[in-house]
Amino acid sequence: QETELDTALTAEYEQLLALRLSRIPLQYILKETVFCGLLFRTDSRALIPRPETELLCLWARELIQDPEKKSLLDLCCGTGCIGLTLKHWFPSLSVTLADASPDALALASENASRLGCRVTLAQGDLFAAVPGHQFDLILSNPPYIPSETCPALQEEVRHEPRMALDGGADGLDFYRRIIPDSLNALKPGGTLLMELGCGEAGAVRDLLEKAGFCRIAVRQDDRRISRIIGAQAPGRRSHG
Repeated sequence: QETELDTALTAEYEQLLALRLSRIPLQYILKETVFCGLLFRTDSRALIPRPETELLCLWARELIQDPEKKSLLDLCCGTGCIGLTLKHWFPSLSVTLADASPDALALASENASRLGCRVTLAQGDLFAAVPGHQFDLILSNPPYIPSETCPALQEEVRHEPRMALDGGADGLDFYRRIIPDSLNALKPGGTLLMELGCGEAGAVRDLLEKAGFCRIAVRQDDRRISRIIGAQAPGRRSHG
């Protein structure tokens, strides 16, 4: 069955097509994307959720089966996809979403409302957003692209916020800050899970070992890239 488009619909289609031809990411044009089976609002205020980041949620889901794992911090939360997914899966979990960007945090708040999730929102530079608080789990997908690589990224990616991508000269700046400071923000035996850039697993493992973390483990994504690293803070429990 053929449908004749009216003038307004044709103009809207042409506008959307022009945006895509200018290499605006499709997720920004459609204003939404699916992550772990949930629909999240996406726009230029935050990084687009990606399939490999779902591995963070899947690993955390295993840990939260432990009844002692009751609180979670999603650090550098962006859209809030990590923390909100886990809150959706575990409604009794206490979840805090933290980001340095007020715009990203506003987007995360919108997604929390859309999903019907009650969470705490905290704005600030890494752990400055949650002074004095401790968590059973800290999850983070921090900026990890080396600065000199950012201008050469795919054009669609360059439309995403630079502050969510740029990890400093070698891509490790945020790991150097998150790892030691997380020891004060984790409860004894708590677990830190972080996404990794390609080729960064060895250096991040060294940082964790030097900080005193134990039971360090790495998981690969579908392309066999070491993508997620987990480590346990000194204390009672194992993260498995």
